[in-house]
Amino acid sequence: MPDLQLSSLLFITPLIHLLVSPHTKVEESFNLQAAHDILVYGTPTSNIRDRLALAYDHFTFPGAVPRTFVGAVLLSGVSQPLIALSGFEHAQLIVRAVLGAFNAACLLVFRNALASAHGKGVARWWTVLLVTQFHVMYYLTRTLPNMFAFGPTTLAFAFILPRSSGANAVRRRKQAIVCLTLSAAVFRSELAILLATTGLYLLATRQMTLASIVPVFLAAFVGSLAMSIPIDSYFWQRWLWPELAGFYYNTILGSASDWGVSPWHYYFTSALPRLLLNPLAPLLIIFALTQPGVSRQAQQLAVPSILFVAIYSFQPHKEARFIFYVIPPLTAVAALGANYISSRMSRSTPYRLATYALIASVPCILAVSSLTLLVSALNYPGGDALIQLRSLVARETPSHSAYQPTAVSAHADVLTCMTGLTLFGQNPLGLPLAFATADSVSLEPSSPPLLLVDKTERDATLGWPSFWNAHDYALEENPALPLGDWEILGVVHGFDGIEVRRPGEAIDDYDEQKRGHDDDHDVGGERNVLGLGAVVADIRQTVRKYTGGWWIGPRMAPRIRIMKKFERV
Repeated sequence: MPDLQLSSLLFITPLIHLLVSPHTKVEESFNLQAAHDILVYGTPTSNIRDRLALAYDHFTFPGAVPRTFVGAVLLSGVSQPLIALSGFEHAQLIVRAVLGAFNAACLLVFRNALASAHGKGVARWWTVLLVTQFHVMYYLTRTLPNMFAFGPTTLAFAFILPRSSGANAVRRRKQAIVCLTLSAAVFRSELAILLATTGLYLLATRQMTLASIVPVFLAAFVGSLAMSIPIDSYFWQRWLWPELAGFYYNTILGSASDWGVSPWHYYFTSALPRLLLNPLAPLLIIFALTQPGVSRQAQQLAVPSILFVAIYSFQPHKEARFIFYVIPPLTAVAALGANYISSRMSRSTPYRLATYALIASVPCILAVSSLTLLVSALNYPGGDALIQLRSLVARETPSHSAYQPTAVSAHADVLTCMTGLTLFGQNPLGLPLAFATADSVSLEPSSPPLLLVDKTERDATLGWPSFWNAHDYALEENPALPLGDWEILGVVHGFDGIEVRRPGEAIDDYDEQKRGHDDDHDVGGERNVLGLGAVVADIRQTVRKYTGGWWIGPRMAPRIRIMKKFERV
């Protein structure tokens, strides 16, 4: 029973993260928007280019490099019956939950393989250390290309764990090569490095031969191309292998550096400690690698992972999500060390004290992860603003008739689009709006009005008064941007760091907001804080009542103004 309960945490924890922080950012948008378009518009078989160009988001916002549709196709296919049962208004949560469930299932396979190879004690420590981390659990449901590759790479590490049967072990190592090849060829080209380091380790330890690796790799590589190229060439309407295009753009041209450059040691000194989170985890990894009793087992998981991170560190542009794949195996190495220590706690005082420290660290790290989750949920003002706008529109717009549905138009600026605005949020009814007309859309009389969101970001277009005359509402970081007469209905706040307030220290959330605004715009609306910003303000006020005026918590700052065109009588 304890093992079943621990295993269930691999599914429950990312689900909690999803529900607490349901919005997404721009890095996740491609696969999420693609899943929406596949679910809503399907895959046309005639006039393909014209219909895709009219309906699909990636023709309007293609991104810096083309990405594969393979993940979105699979995700939308699995999600479709679930969405049909629950309603399209829950589609975004369902799509993300399906991805999270797949990744959690892969983690469960890894856990079971770890228990089979090294014992239940190691598997239990691994589960506890993993679910109390923040980043992996938070990102399991996020539609980043990295998280589509995360599941297969986790399976690969599960397959290289030792097995009792020699023939079965060889077969599983071949499966590991297949998983890594698929991940690199379809989802993330940098995983070719992990494929190389894993293959070289298996060769060096004589667990596989070159004659056994090469045919498996070639077959998996050809199969991956046979899957990716037809699907992606269809959706992009040109012959394309996305990961080759991405590799050329980021590595050959060096364009990845345009997004920032980090020092060579960033992954080892910053990213890995944050991803592992528990400060004892690096010490446990070092202990496991140097302790004769478990060093051999630890090396099989650690060496390919550390070599991958070391080689990938030569790439100037670095992000923590680029090395998520090594967290399960490195956590397993830490679990080997933790189990070695805890199983010997009765033998000596140092082992007993070390075990107590490990046990005490678990609730502390869980508390840190929980607080980080709550703070992270405040980083999506765009999604929050869309929810608040829908609520305002529903209250302000008269009910429509069954024969003449009401539609209102809103412009969303770049910040809104980057911090939570998605096609699922824009289209909760799942209507094919790209092909729809007022006559073709049939809504129930009690349905809220259609909210049509424009995401134009070209400066020239935004300078036309006629452009703003076509919109009823606006979600804007800069309230001076809309031309004409507009009023601010409210403001949505976003996270702006941690603040400490002392007893007697007054808080006026609106002083900074009221400075620098044009007289043409309604400053009074800035006082109407909506969404999570209002929730945080209420919590802060309540806490200060019971702490004598003290407050340590998130500082919120105005991010997006919800504006309405002023109707003069």
